[in-house]
Amino acid sequence: MKLPVIKHLTQFIEVNDEDYLIETIEVLEYLTELSSLKEEEVDVIGELLSNMYGALEVQKLIKAGTPQKDALNAFMRRVLGTIDK
Repeated sequence: MKLPVIKHLTQFIEVNDEDYLIETIEVLEYLTELSSLKEEEVDVIGELLSNMYGALEVQKLIKAGTPQKDALNAFMRRVLGTIDK
């Protein structure tokens, strides 16, 4: 996950709508079922998906009233906390 990508996607959601991101996630997840994809391609799609899911989580925090910077930091702390365990 890359925080700048998540931030950028969060800004996209604010300008447009989170439904665009949700639909893109559905398409990318469907693509991962294609057996002819190379492992590297699946890895790239996986990275995109993780950033998109992260942006949706950050957007939930923002909707709950958390400022964007704090929401991004809280999300990354949560992610790093689960990695450390």
